[in-house]
Amino acid sequence: MLEKLAQIERNYEELTAQISSPEIMLDMSAYAKTMKQHRSLEEIVVKYREVKRMQEELADARELFDTADAEDMREMAQMEIAEIEEKLPPAEEELKVLLLPKDPNDEKNVILEIRAGTGGDEATLFAAEILRMYARYAERQGWKMEIMDAADTGVGGLKEAFAMIEGDKVFSKMRYESGVHRVQRVPQTETAGRIHTSAVTVAVLPEAEEVDVKIDPKDLRIDYFCSSGPGGQSVNTTYSAVRLTHLPTNVVVSMQDEKSQIKNKDKAMRILRARLQEMEEQKQHDAQASERKSMVGSGDRSEKIRTYNFKENRVTDHRVGLTVHQLNLVMEGALDEFIEALVTYYQTEKLKAEMVAA
Repeated sequence: MLEKLAQIERNYEELTAQISSPEIMLDMSAYAKTMKQHRSLEEIVVKYREVKRMQEELADARELFDTADAEDMREMAQMEIAEIEEKLPPAEEELKVLLLPKDPNDEKNVILEIRAGTGGDEATLFAAEILRMYARYAERQGWKMEIMDAADTGVGGLKEAFAMIEGDKVFSKMRYESGVHRVQRVPQTETAGRIHTSAVTVAVLPEAEEVDVKIDPKDLRIDYFCSSGPGGQSVNTTYSAVRLTHLPTNVVVSMQDEKSQIKNKDKAMRILRARLQEMEEQKQHDAQASERKSMVGSGDRSEKIRTYNFKENRVTDHRVGLTVHQLNLVMEGALDEFIEALVTYYQTEKLKAEMVAA
């Protein structure tokens, strides 16, 4: 591992020199590619240098403790040793995690799908609140979120919604949000004050580019129709709405958010590519060894991953056993504690799997 880290540091220094060279700055394509490689190594190199510095300081402090004649110098060295020995192991673990193979989807934007599940109108209302929660989280992260399509209800809820979230490392943070989100609260229409349980399904799909998923035009059926509003009434007399059917898989995507047929078709194709890529990746995951299937299970939409209890102002993530009594803040997009806990948990599981395989 030490030789691997030393080589990464050498590569990083070479890339640093290349970035500042006049030749590469004249070639924007090469410059962008070099900058991307430089950024991909920077976090590892910074942590590696931090670990090396602490290891050197620890060695110096131990030498001082062994050789110092004055008692106060030995006490000072002992305090420094204790401080470094506390900080060094976590830093070394972080470095090991950074060396894990990167998921090629981590850097991608995502397509967010939200659907009301069991619970009738209450489920549709919570679906709208979940969409708003992710919009607030995206805003906090400095990401751009665009609602691609939404089927609303007469009570202010959502049957389903599709959104594109664009930004830095969106999928790497959002990937573990896929699953069933359960809400427990007293609906406004409940006169007896009884708590109802409803559910919303969330799917987070990495955006698939055309180079990732090839769709043969012969495998695609395209239907055009007039868009409609709540209750089925026509809201557009032109055939701007689009329905795509991928014949080999029978995956169907409809889009009517835009007045332009071309724009609706483009949005529908983006969702279709993401779904087809997810299906292909799921096949690959299912074929992998059993020790990795527990990690894959985190994305299973049938799992109840999180419960939002409004009466107790409580949110619980069942995968990591984390409970936060600040539901009001969570619904305003304060998801960092959950996101960080999930990323750390699954990185640790992956590290354990790598160590067993080694």
